[in-house]
Amino acid sequence: MFTATTIVVVKKDGQTAIAGDGQVTFGQNTIMKHTATKVRRLYDGRVVAGFAGAVADAFTLFGKFEEKLKGTGGNLTRAAVELAKEWRSDKILRRLEALLVVANKEKMFVISGNGELIEPDEGVAAIGSGGAYALAAAKALYKFTDMAAKDIAYEALKIASEICVYTNDHITLEVIE
Repeated sequence: MFTATTIVVVKKDGQTAIAGDGQVTFGQNTIMKHTATKVRRLYDGRVVAGFAGAVADAFTLFGKFEEKLKGTGGNLTRAAVELAKEWRSDKILRRLEALLVVANKEKMFVISGNGELIEPDEGVAAIGSGGAYALAAAKALYKFTDMAAKDIAYEALKIASEICVYTNDHITLEVIE
């Protein structure tokens, strides 16, 4: 199975930024791709999303989430709740192995197939194999610097890439202002 990634989201001072690395790893020891894109804009660029986990599963979930956004008129909270409910209850979707993190200018959520829908307490969230490293770096930069959200997200992912063998420094960054 293709696994491993790192995604970090930062909301600060009216800016929301999401950053993702580009590495796709097969098994425990083979890097298959260095330049994958695991973050994207949705809903006419007003929402950013990133995934960690199986690539095909994540693309299925991106499509489902975008459907939910359209069905709720862009309401991020309602779309996230609807996706989490469907993901947990649908026999086929329940088998998908991925995590999503979604955000707009006001909110951010981590969504899992177990039905978890988590809204972080602070303006940072991270998922994936290097998520804990990126989260720690982002929290420190968020609390102790006056860096912009996009710079925090980028640098946190860069730091994670120096620690996690499943994370590289080919970083894709999307920003909502």
